[in-house]
Amino acid sequence: MYHSADDTMTGFRHQAVLYRNGVGGLLDAVLPFVADGLEVGEPVMVAEPPEAIAALEDALGRESSKVTFVDMAALGRNPARIIPEWLRFVERFGGRGPVRGVGEPAWPGRRDVELDECRLHEALVNTAFDAGPAWRLLCPYDESALPAEVIADVLTTHPYVDGPGREGGGNARRTDAMREFTRPLSAAPGDAQEIVFDAADLSGLRSVVRRLCDQAALSRDRTDDLVLAAHELAGNSVQHAGGHGTLRAWQTGNALVIEVADTGSISDPLVGREPVLDLAESGRGVSIANQLCDLVQVRSCDTGTTVRLHTWL
Repeated sequence: MYHSADDTMTGFRHQAVLYRNGVGGLLDAVLPFVADGLEVGEPVMVAEPPEAIAALEDALGRESSKVTFVDMAALGRNPARIIPEWLRFVERFGGRGPVRGVGEPAWPGRRDVELDECRLHEALVNTAFDAGPAWRLLCPYDESALPAEVIADVLTTHPYVDGPGREGGGNARRTDAMREFTRPLSAAPGDAQEIVFDAADLSGLRSVVRRLCDQAALSRDRTDDLVLAAHELAGNSVQHAGGHGTLRAWQTGNALVIEVADTGSISDPLVGREPVLDLAESGRGVSIANQLCDLVQVRSCDTGTTVRLHTWL
């Protein structure tokens, strides 16, 4: 199913594996990949939800101490946080030879909007690592529990796909990450609150966001996080997009949504996904939002940029 550890690695290999029937199927799909890496001394990082981590640790026994385990339910709650973690892992170990990772960003039970961002994340993984050192990333997907459209996306965001009835050959239908990044988000609802702002309005804008958080009964800490994230993004609009922007806010059945839009354009689809020390000033606001909010969506094209912050209620 996988390239063996003896193969000569000449580049990044981004591979999906489809499995069925929960944790048991996951173990069958990823254990050979992990064990193969450990056998030849490759550094291995596994990012999975806690239940899967516990099962993998049990199956690996003493060998599990050689694996770096990361709680994907925490790390990948906002999928934009995942690439920086892989960048740090590869930077730390990649200079010594090949490394390998397992990451499951789209676990069953995620919201539709989260799965949309997982699709963008997987497309951006190729952009982030294609020109870098040789390493392997295996992304498991539960074919028996995820929506059919998610599985269809897997076939285009991963250059290699394995699973029942499939071979791991190259994928000619690869998703264009920039096209996904420039694809507009759905329109804000008609009853969304809308405020046009400039530099003089930033203080008042913070007060508006705080009031919206109070109305949604968010805790003080989560309110402070959302106010800071919205302020940073509005500051970006003022500094980099002609001095003004538009804030929209609305509440769905399960989220408070704050959107900041302006007429500026972002050319780098990986904005806000760099490790903190590598951040350009223009990416600082998006990076802060990625760390503070439950989900962040960024889309940009020639006519403008939209950043949408989701805080679950």
